[in-house]
Amino acid sequence: MRAEKIPQHEQSFDETGLDSDGKRHVLIKKAIEISSQDAFMNYIEARPEDNDESYFYHTRSEKKQIVLHFTMGYLKGDIATLSKHRYHVSVPFVIGRNGHIYNLFHSYYWSYHLGRGAVGGNAVQSKKTIAIELSNIWPLLREGNDLLTTYGDVYCTLDQEQYYWRQSFRGYDYFATFSEAQYRALIVLLRYLTARYDIARRILPEDMRYVVSRDVPSFAGIVSHVNYRATGKTDIGPAFDWQRIAAGLEN
Repeated sequence: MRAEKIPQHEQSFDETGLDSDGKRHVLIKKAIEISSQDAFMNYIEARPEDNDESYFYHTRSEKKQIVLHFTMGYLKGDIATLSKHRYHVSVPFVIGRNGHIYNLFHSYYWSYHLGRGAVGGNAVQSKKTIAIELSNIWPLLREGNDLLTTYGDVYCTLDQEQYYWRQSFRGYDYFATFSEAQYRALIVLLRYLTARYDIARRILPEDMRYVVSRDVPSFAGIVSHVNYRATGKTDIGPAFDWQRIAAGLEN
């Protein structure tokens, strides 16, 4: 999908609730107070119309950390994959490029999101962490003047510099950027979650943000998927503006 077509794609989901599998979701706009800050977070509760809740576990666990991901897809497909019947790979929050925060299940529940081989163990750390997915197609492959997604479709051209970031990382040289609306929404969501679960508003030191470390499972704060997986994952990657997030979380 061309990057400039994504707004229409996301608007279609907001209007119909239909994901890429044709499954309908009930979308309800809500707002919740951010504790002690005299502020509110707007979000959209998204639940399958058939009331299927088999994609997450209904057990509560103490949350110690927040893990950032990107979906490697587009919103309708993201929602379809993360609410797949009995798949048990999901996250409570997805942020569209439009800045809408979609809540798929309550954040005190859990589902697998780190994967096999994750430092500290997939199940153990998935229970202790809150996962956030940013809708983003991510790694891009150059073909002449075009940048293609890993699925083979054209995402943008080299002259559309607002849509990509060039930097070598884990075998790729081009990455789709995140939208301004996503950064704004993510900061609000992080402020809410850190207050709600008493998680430290801090990120890893710059020299640790893109590497795996045995110390990551015990880090109280905000990390990303690459900190848990040495191979097979590139999220959240070099196109992500960590400094902007850090500034947004300052009290």
